[in-house]
Amino acid sequence: MVIQKEKKSCGQVVEEWKEFVWNPRTHQFMGRTGTSWAFILLFYLVFYGFLTAMFTLTMWVMLQTVSDHTPKYQDRLATPGLMIRPKTENLDVIVNVSDTESWDQHVQKLNKFLEPYNDSIQAQKNDVCRPGRYYEQPDNGVLNYPKRACQFNRTQLGNCSGIGDPTHYGYSTGQPCVFIKMNRVINFYAGANQSMNVTCAGKRNEDAENLGHFVMFPANGHIDLMYFPYYGKKFHVNYTQPLVAVKFLNVTPNVEVNVECRINAANIATDDERDKFAGRVAFKLRINKT
Repeated sequence: MVIQKEKKSCGQVVEEWKEFVWNPRTHQFMGRTGTSWAFILLFYLVFYGFLTAMFTLTMWVMLQTVSDHTPKYQDRLATPGLMIRPKTENLDVIVNVSDTESWDQHVQKLNKFLEPYNDSIQAQKNDVCRPGRYYEQPDNGVLNYPKRACQFNRTQLGNCSGIGDPTHYGYSTGQPCVFIKMNRVINFYAGANQSMNVTCAGKRNEDAENLGHFVMFPANGHIDLMYFPYYGKKFHVNYTQPLVAVKFLNVTPNVEVNVECRINAANIATDDERDKFAGRVAFKLRINKT
């Protein structure tokens, strides 16, 4: 024989819920007395307080091993890469000589990029260093902060300095300047105490033919040792990394040219196929003329 369960009315269900939330006879709130709720709250307060204290202590201990100025691990940056300016998407430098808007954006980017290199700013903030040797500034047991940086004056960029230049870095005449910079690596002695320079060439034979002639500033793409080592952004507050400017004089117009620039230094490898930017940079250059 099947016994049918008595169906409760809506009012009965509401009364049961009211009694579950607060039972006036047993003085229970949601099935627990005040003492029971107090013990539960005390447990979770102690539990989460302990977790918070444990996390805080762990973070404090870890921070004691980390320097405010130097990364603890930087093995992924063992070999510095190269980059170009003006900075463009996909590293394409495209110039339409007759269309001012096509190259004015490059000019504006370069003006902003080269502003810290103005001779007046460099003379105010940085030192005149002795060329051909590293500018080392050891702490010797006492924090030597901030580190001084060597001057790299904008005038060293010659015809690519943009100073009093009616050609706007050569972009208005189809002879653009492209700037090569080496990425910063903390405490890296670039060149291994030997001279180093940047060289550029077309990636393929047809690129070399279409690239034409170019000049470099400083001469021969030289990068001096005095700009190394780099001590980090917080230590080297006024550091301006050395640049090499390449002025392309007669690129074949209306043709895309693949250019590759490399740093020639004793301790910088440029043949790692797994890293296309290790010690080198490749970009596309196109000068459109009607």
